[in-house]
Parts: sequence; structure tokens; C-alpha cells
Amino acid sequence: MTKPMILRKATRSLSINLMKLLVGKKANAQHLAFAGQGSSRELCSHIAGLGHQSVLVVTDGPLKALGIADLACESLSEFGVTVHWFDRVEPDPSYHVIDAGAVALAQAGATAVLAIGGGSAIDAAKIIAATRFSDDDPRDWAGFNKTPEEIAPLFVIPTTSGTGSEATMGAVITDPDNHRKQIMGSQPLLPKAVALDPALMTAMPPSVTAATGIDALTHGIEAYIGVWERGNRTEAASLAVQGVFRWLRTAMAEPDNLEARMGMAMAAYWGGIAINQVNVGNVHAIAHQLGSQCGTPHGAANAVVLPEVLDCYGEIIQRQLAELAVATGVSQAADEAQSAADFRAAVRTLIADVGLSPTVKGLSPALYSAVIDAAIDEGDSYPTPRLLAAQEMRAILERLTPVD
Repeated sequence: MTKPMILRKATRSLSINLMKLLVGKKANAQHLAFAGQGSSRELCSHIAGLGHQSVLVVTDGPLKALGIADLACESLSEFGVTVHWFDRVEPDPSYHVIDAGAVALAQAGATAVLAIGGGSAIDAAKIIAATRFSDDDPRDWAGFNKTPEEIAPLFVIPTTSGTGSEATMGAVITDPDNHRKQIMGSQPLLPKAVALDPALMTAMPPSVTAATGIDALTHGIEAYIGVWERGNRTEAASLAVQGVFRWLRTAMAEPDNLEARMGMAMAAYWGGIAINQVNVGNVHAIAHQLGSQCGTPHGAANAVVLPEVLDCYGEIIQRQLAELAVATGVSQAADEAQSAADFRAAVRTLIADVGLSPTVKGLSPALYSAVIDAAIDEGDSYPTPRLLAAQEMRAILERLTPVD
């Protein structure tokens, strides 16, 4: 049964006020990023320079099989670091992956963890690293500030441009028992350093380039329109949105274009910095459930939900969307309402241009209640412009359901 709106508003207010009390208005995360072609080697040198002699590399099977993971960290051996592998990460990693990774870390005796891959590999690596000095069950860490204070130092080389997990203190892990995605957030999960190396991203399949690119766009937009003023979230969010509009189409058309790949890597990184300060919103709340219930890749889920949620918010985000329209150059309209409408239209056009489906395979009315209830539970804790009513979410799902 859907919670009464008055209870939802009270829960939301309490959650946001508690977050503000816990973390304050000033963003205090420290980011160290090596950027540009060859930056993966710089990161490997940095890891060795810190005295690490044994590192567990967390990645997925395809990246290992293609040789991309080996290429990313080949300098570690050159610098005298012993490399151990855990390449069993799956899309939307579950606690089963975390359990296996924890065993691999303990058996290797590694003093640091290096994640290579997309958001799934990075998120899994964060929680695997958190098991290094703890015997607690990771299933108990869902929520905020519940992970151990001491974890194995984590380093990241992203091979996709979208999740921004390389710049956040959060991770999303799927509970295989109920197929729900659980979010964990704590300062220790923030990577110690990352390498944004465009040369490792040229082999990204077009579908992954598209989906992860719209994921980065969603991060920027949701951080920009949120109601929590903290740190430099508006500047970082705007840079993410501008970067995606500037570079995503080029990265799709010219996969080997290192300038475009670097532009997208920076857009994703700025998006991560933005959501690390103020979190995400209702787009993610719904998209996470589509991933759990329908197996929709996260970026693709965001792509179908984003335009719908922006339409639902209506005038309440008109000023913010008009500002983003100016920043991205998609509108020259003097009227704020028209400029905001132009931006919403430009978002839909971009999503269509990169070839992402406007519907969700496997979505049916039988799943609506589960998706809505879980999305409400998650979304009510975010600093969104407003809460979405259950009937609004149902209407969105109806529009996203394929027609036989």
C-alpha cells in the first residue's frame, strides 16, 4: 500500500534535515584525478609510490578477456607491484559478488584495491575494499555511514563515461533475495585517486557509450535541479550537462576520437562530484527499480525515465532548466518558460539521437506496484524538487511499457 502523502512529506523532511545536519553545507570530499591519455600509468606509479606492493584488481570478465583491464594496470608490475585478479563482477553486482570478492581480497593479502571498469566494477570494488578489516556482513551496511571506517585504499580506472562512481562515496548493490538495489554511502568509500584515460574508452560499444553518457547527463540534471544547496554542486552539475551535450554525439560517431572520449570522461567525473555532494533524485529512484525488476541497464533506465520526470515537475524547475538551456546553447529564447521547454525537447532529442529505446523491455502492469512502492521508498529520501505521487509514477510506467 502506498504511504499517505503527508507521511511521505514528513519522512522526506526528516531525512533531508538529518543529512544536512550530518554533512553540513560545505563539501569536504578530496578528489585526486590523473587525466588524459596515459594517465592510467600515472595512477599505477602513484599506487606504487604509496608503498603498496600487492593490489587486488576488481573488474569484469569481458574487460579481462579483451585485454583492456590488463592494459590499464600493466604498469603496476613494472613498478614492482604484485597483481591479483578478481574478474567476476556482473552487471548490477549482488552481495554474492561481494562475498566472493571479499574472499579473494583476504586470500591475496593485498593492501589496496584497484577497480577497472564501469559503475558495476567500481561499486563492487568499494564494498569489497570495505571488507578488508571487518568481519561484518556487508548486507548490514545499506544506508548512510554504516560501512567500516577503515577500508583497503581504493583506486579507480573507469572504462566508461557515465556512472561517476569514481568521484562518489556511494555504491549500489543488489540484494538477490528481493531483487532490490541497496545504496551505501560513507566517506571511506570515496576513491583515493582515479585515472581518466580516454585511450581505454575507445573500445566501448555504442550502446554502452550512449547509456553511460545519458547516465552522466542525468546526474548533472538531478544535482542541478535538487533543493539542497551545498558546495559547488551547481557548477559541477552544469559542467556535466554541458559536457554531455558537447561530446556525446561525437563519441558515438567517432569512437576513436580521444578528445570526445576525454570530454565525456570529464563530464561523467563532474557529474559524480555533483551527486557526491547532493545525491540524485526521482529519475534514479524509478530507474533503479526498472533495473531490479526488468534487468534494464542503469543508463538506459535513466534515459527512458529522465524526460518523463522532467515533464512531471513542470514549472517548479522552469528556472533551472532555462539556465541549463543557456549553458548548453540549446535555446536562444528570451522567455524562461520557452527556454525550459526547449531544454526538455533537447534532452529527448539527444536520447533519441544516440539510439536509446523509449520503452522498457519486460515492463508490464504486473510490475507497476512493486516498482512504484520501491521508488517511493527510495525517492522520498532524496532532495528532489517535489515528491511524485503514486499515480504520476504509474502514468510514467504506462508510457514506458512496450505496446504488443
